[in-house]
Amino acid sequence: MQLTSFTDYGLRALIYMASLPAGELTNISQVTEVYGVSRNHMVKIINQLSRDGVVDAVRGKNGGIRLGRPAHTIRIGDVVRAMEPLSLVNCSLEFCHITPACRLKLVLDKAVKSFLQELDNHTLADMIDDNKGLQALLFSGSPLISATKKKEE
Repeated sequence: MQLTSFTDYGLRALIYMASLPAGELTNISQVTEVYGVSRNHMVKIINQLSRDGVVDAVRGKNGGIRLGRPAHTIRIGDVVRAMEPLSLVNCSLEFCHITPACRLKLVLDKAVKSFLQELDNHTLADMIDDNKGLQALLFSGSPLISATKKKEE
């Protein structure tokens, strides 16, 4: 199973915000610069995360974005559920004539549940706690990030 880039960058944006000191604001431009994603795409992602209550968007001159609740309360599985279309196959009768006798949908549903159950075992805090390598990559102007940006240009 592969996550959409929407969910992928949503998780990355949350990791970035969780890596900031508690309550500190950032902005979409900073997040897009770190990950080299288009601003337009990130605006849509942040809007979705804000609607879901995972991101707090503060308006005004000194506004910005930050986590909407503590990182240890944000389960990765919940974020994926909110952002990802999790229906793996189209089993409507209009699309597939074997639907009444097909067992594939049951197997795929079970697989998705197992996938999400594993993701539910991890929080955003698990992604950042005691992860100095992550901090270095996100906040030191890492050559890895610079190289990635140059490659995309």
